[in-house]
Amino acid sequence: MSTPVAAKPVAEPRTGSPAKRLTGFMPFIALVALVAALTIADPDFLTQRSLIAVARTAAPLIVLAAGATLVVLCGGIDLSIAALASLTTVLLALWLPDLGGLATPVVILVAAAIGAVQGVAHVLLRIPSFIVTLGGMSILSAVALVVSGAGTVRVVDDSTVKWLELYVGGYVPMSAAVALLVVALIAVVLKVTPLHSWISATGYSESAARLAGTPVDLVKIGTFCVSGACAGLAAVMLVSRQYSGGPTMADNLLLPAVAAIVVGGTAITGGHGSVWRSLAGALVVTLLRVGLPIVGVPSAYEQILYGAIIVVAVALTLDWSKVSIIK
Repeated sequence: MSTPVAAKPVAEPRTGSPAKRLTGFMPFIALVALVAALTIADPDFLTQRSLIAVARTAAPLIVLAAGATLVVLCGGIDLSIAALASLTTVLLALWLPDLGGLATPVVILVAAAIGAVQGVAHVLLRIPSFIVTLGGMSILSAVALVVSGAGTVRVVDDSTVKWLELYVGGYVPMSAAVALLVVALIAVVLKVTPLHSWISATGYSESAARLAGTPVDLVKIGTFCVSGACAGLAAVMLVSRQYSGGPTMADNLLLPAVAAIVVGGTAITGGHGSVWRSLAGALVVTLLRVGLPIVGVPSAYEQILYGAIIVVAVALTLDWSKVSIIK
């Protein structure tokens, strides 16, 4: 009779190495470096007026990226956030005259429901999130065009959304304060509930998470729902700033939002990252958008820059242990 041999446990990778810790701080290092570079290029950059403009510009992007980060942490992606935000701006502009102050929570709930529907389609139909949200992006863009009559919908009375243009303490834009509150709220909920471990487990290995009893399907649907709600809130911010809604108003925020997530260090394969990192990534992307004209780079190169940033950031943050074959 053969003698059983105990299997030697495989040593876990050292995640606390100096290189790993340095990589975790890279978004914040890049943020400080960008601020320093822009200050050198334009000494007026650190004035109150410039910083307020940066904060107001970054607010919708921060909210969009924070919501979509949860989907990415689960190993998926939501490509419909910008189209959903554009549709929500149209709905808000159309419903404000009749619903008044109720229009804001209503459109956010509608956006959350649309996100949840996409999550259900992804889970029940077993369709990759890329395909579901790509189709959703097309559908939502078409609906926005139809509902708006392919034109801008003006907001006659903006009193119910004008509060987002106020300032906290006379210096901090209300929209930026709300964006920070959203990020903090998501972070706290993840920390004090099992959601963080559920989302991380789903992103690391969905099959292992199911065996461990994680409600994977509900977690996925929930992340899409939150992503939709954040898209709705970002739309409210855009309407308060533009005094109108439009079928393509937020479309140019898709690439910046994805860039903010990957620049922040969230692995596109899921399981690793945080909303605070996406906040730093959103600020980096916003500073790049603001800084291009300062250093004399034409805005036409903006999309090229985003594409390059996404490719490089994904290459640096990709969890190669989960990718055996590249297609």
